[in-house]
Amino acid sequence: TGVLKATEKRPVDAVLLVNEIEAELQNTLHQDITSTELGEIVMRKLRERDEVAYVRFASVYREFNDIDSFMTELKSLKRRNSKKKVE
Repeated sequence: TGVLKATEKRPVDAVLLVNEIEAELQNTLHQDITSTELGEIVMRKLRERDEVAYVRFASVYREFNDIDSFMTELKSLKRRNSKKKVE
């Protein structure tokens, strides 16, 4: 549900994203995966595709308790993007 909500009205195919994550998990040697690991995979995939969908998901997943922690995440995202553009 979180992925669907995060990608709502965004240029991200949620079904394709979920299928990609499922395929990635099936290709690993791990029998079990924690919800934390799954959440991190979802966040990585969303960050690669759409910053707004990523921030939407992260805001719920990371349970930001105040504007400062939310702003810290946004600044981190902006720094990563700036580094990508330089490379």
